[in-house]
Amino acid sequence: MASSKDAVVLDVDGLEVRVSNPEKPYFGDKGIRKIDVVQYFVSVGEGILFALKDRPTTLERWPGGVFEGARISTRVDNTGDAFYQKRVPKNAPPWVPTAHITFPSGRTADEIAPDSVAVVAWCANLGTLTFHPWPVDKADVESPNQIRIDLDPQPGTDFSDAVRVAPHVRELLHEFGMEGWPKTSGGRGVHIYVPIHPRWTFTEVRHAVIAFGRELERRLPDLVTMSWWKEERGEKIFIDYNQMARDRTIASAYSIRPKPHAPVSAPVDWDELPDVTPFDFDVLTMPGRFRQVGDKHAGLAGHAYGIEPLLELFEKQATDAGLGDLPYPPDYPKMPGEPMRVQPSRAKRPTGEDAAN
Repeated sequence: MASSKDAVVLDVDGLEVRVSNPEKPYFGDKGIRKIDVVQYFVSVGEGILFALKDRPTTLERWPGGVFEGARISTRVDNTGDAFYQKRVPKNAPPWVPTAHITFPSGRTADEIAPDSVAVVAWCANLGTLTFHPWPVDKADVESPNQIRIDLDPQPGTDFSDAVRVAPHVRELLHEFGMEGWPKTSGGRGVHIYVPIHPRWTFTEVRHAVIAFGRELERRLPDLVTMSWWKEERGEKIFIDYNQMARDRTIASAYSIRPKPHAPVSAPVDWDELPDVTPFDFDVLTMPGRFRQVGDKHAGLAGHAYGIEPLLELFEKQATDAGLGDLPYPPDYPKMPGEPMRVQPSRAKRPTGEDAAN
């Protein structure tokens, strides 16, 4: 590591990564500086690279660090302290690879598709804390090769409720001849990854997750909900099926979440999931765990499953119960077969003669 007054230069994978303002506080309450964040990603390099390698990746950048009152920009309000970057920065060095992707709107972009730990470290120097990879490989950006099941606690529930549902997810996956690899989200939720053959479209894979979620909801009606509308979810775990829609992503394994205690999204074994909390894994503790146990998601590389049984279940649910597609996120164009995209409490009610009929 070479240094100067205002920067240090790291040798990562034989490439020089310049870290500007290395002493800048990024998580003041924990004493974590910018250089510590960059070195954290290098320390878990094999794991974070496995999560991101050759995948188009959106960067969640917090260039000012995480501090009280800090917030991220949105489509409605772009005055936040942090922002999502989908297009490769113009100042990217030539060794930063990209993937050409198409958004739901039809617009296109070149996103960073990391192929080395040096690329990850370079992104960290830009203030990237959370990496949001697509579930595709840049060799075929139209065919997902992962199912990502997001167990999202709703108000009145927490991480322990997501953990309670997780074994039922695994049991149902086994019935379909699949295995899943869990991780903490870094927040209140649990994510379960299932490797699949890249043979199906985003729409088909999303339908597979809808079918899976509906079956889980049928079996656990008091614990699980598939309702897109928050007013209908209740105190349950929401299976966020829209995480499998095009251009919807979740935080990768080993990503840092922008919370004061600097938590990270941690791959775990099924048998240790009931005994962990999101506070067990952070920027300071994860490097030691990684040295000790390695990457708990490495097993994803040796498997790929078919989703034909789930697609058959989707069709059966439509035929037998009249259950079709579900709403997409509000920023998406109207999709074929999608039901009316309006929350139930605001839906127009028939009046007069229509109501009588």
